[in-house]
Amino acid sequence: MSNANEWHVASLVVYCRPAQLPAVLQAIGAMDGVEVPVKGELGKIVVAIEGPTQVAVVRRIDEIALLEGILSTTLIYHEFAELEAGEEQQ
Repeated sequence: MSNANEWHVASLVVYCRPAQLPAVLQAIGAMDGVEVPVKGELGKIVVAIEGPTQVAVVRRIDEIALLEGILSTTLIYHEFAELEAGEEQQ
């Protein structure tokens, strides 16, 4: 069950085919609530995901896993926080 006052943050290590790295980075960069803070030339990247629910975060992970050229995705970190009254989701 989700609470409207939650905010979720997750990070993944994603491996893709090096030749498809530019296309993968472009596709991931176009997704809302997703950024790539670390990129390696050999196809290893770190992806950060933020969202209002765990379901939203898992959907993004699934979307990334289905991109052409993705070899694997590994969840490294997941945290959720209860927002205080008046605090906004980013």
